[in-house]
Amino acid sequence: MEINSFYEQRVKELAVYVIENKSTVRKTASIFGISKSTVHKDLSKRLKYISPLLYSQVNVILQLNKQQRHIRGGNATRLKYLAERSQQL
Repeated sequence: MEINSFYEQRVKELAVYVIENKSTVRKTASIFGISKSTVHKDLSKRLKYISPLLYSQVNVILQLNKQQRHIRGGNATRLKYLAERSQQL
């Protein structure tokens, strides 16, 4: 798989950001101004060929985020309904 230097640089920057900040795909996408799909593809597919060491470190964080996403979603929903309830009172 041949990846040009522009993509290689972007993929490495994304990986370093995720590792340093333990960031989610969604948060990383918003910081870099690119789509979630692009971030996910860069980190889960392209990074494996560019830097196997970075890939293994990022993969640990992505798996942790995947395990925790139902908790984050539940909390967000809870806060939404609490806010709506307080507006009704």
